[in-house]
Amino acid sequence: MDFPTLMVIAVLVTGGIWALDVILWKPKRREAAEKLRSSAPEVEQEAIEAVEKEPLLVEYARSFFPVILVVLVLRSFVVEPFRIPSGSMLPTLEVGDFILVNKFAYGLRLPVSNQKILDLGEPQRGDVVVFRYPKDPSVDYIKRVVGVPGDHVVYRDKVLYINGKRMPQKLLGPYMGSNTGLPISGIKRLEEDLDGVRHDILIEDNKPRIDGEVVVPAGQYFVMGDNRDNSNDSRFWGTVPEENLVGKAFMIWMNWNFDHGGVEWSRIGQSIE
Repeated sequence: MDFPTLMVIAVLVTGGIWALDVILWKPKRREAAEKLRSSAPEVEQEAIEAVEKEPLLVEYARSFFPVILVVLVLRSFVVEPFRIPSGSMLPTLEVGDFILVNKFAYGLRLPVSNQKILDLGEPQRGDVVVFRYPKDPSVDYIKRVVGVPGDHVVYRDKVLYINGKRMPQKLLGPYMGSNTGLPISGIKRLEEDLDGVRHDILIEDNKPRIDGEVVVPAGQYFVMGDNRDNSNDSRFWGTVPEENLVGKAFMIWMNWNFDHGGVEWSRIGQSIE
């Protein structure tokens, strides 16, 4: 059972208890209090209030229901936080980054069923997207869209070609390790221009090439990690169905460096390009 399912159940349970109290239990408590007043006028106010007082379960349900409902609505339709667990999107995203994902960029979907109820847009080449891994939908992945439906995608000699056009790469130099600040031997940092979207990627010369080509089917997306030689992506398991999309990553709101044991303040608030 995943988190959205738990949230939906919590909303139904707390809302149901609160509704039952308003419709059934609260009127009965008031009726009992009125009978007590009329039958025993000398009874103390504290005794009457004790009869009218809502049960602890109802009090908790009434308090938590709006909070849980707001969290569910925001998380399902507006924005959702995610943590980056691996280095497949280096240098754009680092291990320990906590990111925010726009949930309405590609349409509004119902929680749990993930059924789209309002179409607001489609992923574009260069978007960094979170999606449910096609081989195991319980796992969320984050990659960059490099091919949209109908695109002819070729990856050859560690260079992308989209619809016969080479995506330009510009060497920026060796990759400087995020923890050490020192160049890492054999890893190059390049700027790739993905049809107008400029972003940095990493290439390792000593890693074998993973060449291939595909025409992206309708309703599918071809995705790759920016850490090109260390990413489990569409080159290995195929395209991402549109219904697996979760949203568009747009900002880093926190970074906790597990190696250094602290917050990387310089990354907080960075937009994701």
